[in-house]
Amino acid sequence: MKITIHSSKSVKPAYGSSIARDAPTTATSNVIPLTVFHEVNHNEYVTGIFTFNPPAPPMAALEAGLAKVLAEYRELAGHLVADIGHNGKRAIVLNDNGVRLMEASADVALNAIMPLRAGPEALELHPSCECTEELLLLQVTLFLCASFVMGCGFHHSIVDGYAISAFLIALGKAVRGMSFDPVPVHDRESLFKPRDPPLVEFEHRGVEFMPSMEQKALKNNGVDDDVVVETVQFSREFISQLQSRALVGERKPYSAVRCVVAHIWRCVTLARRLDKHEVTRLYLTVNGRGRMINPRVPKGYTGNVVLWACPSTTVQELVGMPLCRTVELVAQAVARVDDHYFRSFIDFASSGVVEREGLVPRTLLTALVMGADIDVDSELGIPFYDIDFGSGKPFLLMPTYSPPVEGAIYLVPAFSGDAGMVAYASLFRHTVDRFMSCCYSLPLKARL
Repeated sequence: MKITIHSSKSVKPAYGSSIARDAPTTATSNVIPLTVFHEVNHNEYVTGIFTFNPPAPPMAALEAGLAKVLAEYRELAGHLVADIGHNGKRAIVLNDNGVRLMEASADVALNAIMPLRAGPEALELHPSCECTEELLLLQVTLFLCASFVMGCGFHHSIVDGYAISAFLIALGKAVRGMSFDPVPVHDRESLFKPRDPPLVEFEHRGVEFMPSMEQKALKNNGVDDDVVVETVQFSREFISQLQSRALVGERKPYSAVRCVVAHIWRCVTLARRLDKHEVTRLYLTVNGRGRMINPRVPKGYTGNVVLWACPSTTVQELVGMPLCRTVELVAQAVARVDDHYFRSFIDFASSGVVEREGLVPRTLLTALVMGADIDVDSELGIPFYDIDFGSGKPFLLMPTYSPPVEGAIYLVPAFSGDAGMVAYASLFRHTVDRFMSCCYSLPLKARL
């Protein structure tokens, strides 16, 4: 497959349209410090692709729609800096710098490269995020069959997956000449104020933060082996069987997501052949929208409000316990990340302890290898499949990796629409066969 780039331009916000607000005054064209949620998240670009049936939107309509939506999402058209005026912490300059929009074409039909795998071909379908100050980059690639791919790269310190999905849904509506809902909410200061006095009810060291020397050791803990990305297709029938295996007695069945995540955790651990006494942790993303209630985080909040559930156990216990017990560990850990936990995190991160103890964010993408741990980023609750540029919803969503990080798992809905799931797993090459064999094998049923 050969990709030809036809144009690349910076699109700036257009004010005063039917769906955009008026041009900002000088007073509102300012610097916005990042919140503690932005600071603790991945200081990296996240990339992915969406595939659509024809026809592709005209580039003029896409550019005009993008300019209109950026007037409501000014952060994405801004610039990330270290703001000396706020103790040297990073901030967004609302300078309307713009978003990169690229137009490209492929010399093959889309079905000629399907099923598409995470690798060099996929990386050509979104803009490179290296050596750029733009916080959002988009690329539309038209194939010979008239199908098209929207490739996206966004800075995770600025927005999370839910926020970027809302932006792309709004962009699709703008391209079609529609208004969008919910209205973007930019308020940060009132939503995430630390309490007075602060109340740190949970341990945040080792979950959101870690000592800087420990992170350095983790980055140097590489293995002389390639990291590859494997795709695992979990059918609706297989997931239903997993749920049945996890069911004990007459209690309510566990959710499909919890069962699949628990199964993947066990399979990765078995494939790695770790020492049985080693502790393994699962880091599972948790969206604060809907969990934070005092005050509530509006659905249209445009920033980052993601933390992690972190169940842990020894390798021996994990591979020996029944699936129902593993799922229970995951479910309990997720339940703990409630409004109290989010508020505790805000108080801890704002207290000065992080600076005094030299703690740094435990962000996955700064490490080369997870060791005994895994990081699962579930995108199942994010409405990416509501994106529509005029030809219907995407039929494939795929994250891309550059480079892949061993132990990173992305979980997305199956594009078949049958309630299945797809896992993109980054693993050392020598563990892949064991992992794939385990993934498609049902665990033993629990004994009552």
